[in-house]
Amino acid sequence: MFRQLTPTLYVSPQISADQVEEAKALGVTVIINNRPDDEEPGQTNGAQIEAAAKAAGIAYAAVPVAHGGFAPWQLDGMAAALGQAGEGKVLAYCRSGTRSTLLWALTRARAGDHPAMLAEKAEAAGYDLTPVRQIMDALSAG
Repeated sequence: MFRQLTPTLYVSPQISADQVEEAKALGVTVIINNRPDDEEPGQTNGAQIEAAAKAAGIAYAAVPVAHGGFAPWQLDGMAAALGQAGEGKVLAYCRSGTRSTLLWALTRARAGDHPAMLAEKAEAAGYDLTPVRQIMDALSAG
C-alpha cells in the first residue's frame, strides 16, 4: 500500500489508524495528511490519524489539498513537514497518493530538484507528474 518515492519518502492512499504502526516499522517519523477531512463518507479523519501517530511517537502534519489545485502555503507546509523528519522517513497520504506525490514534486522543484528526476522517481512509484510539469519547470527555473 505504501509506495516509496525516495529512500526517505513513502506516499499512500488514505491510511487507517491501524496502519500507523506499519509506517513506524518502516522507520517513518512524520506522517503528512494531504487530504481534507470529510472528502468522502467513511474516510478516517485526520484527528484519528494524528492521535494514532502521536501514540506511536510519530510527528503529524496536516497540509490538505482540495481538488482546486496547489497554493504557495501548501508548498511551504509540505516543505516544513518534510523537514521535520530529520534522519527518519516520511509517509504522506491523500485519497490515492497522487496529490501527495504532486505536492512533493512541486515542493522539491521549488527547492531546486530537476523536474525530470522528480518525474522519474514518481513514475517508478506509479504516479504521473504531467498535471504539474509546467509548474515544476517554472518553479525550478526560479
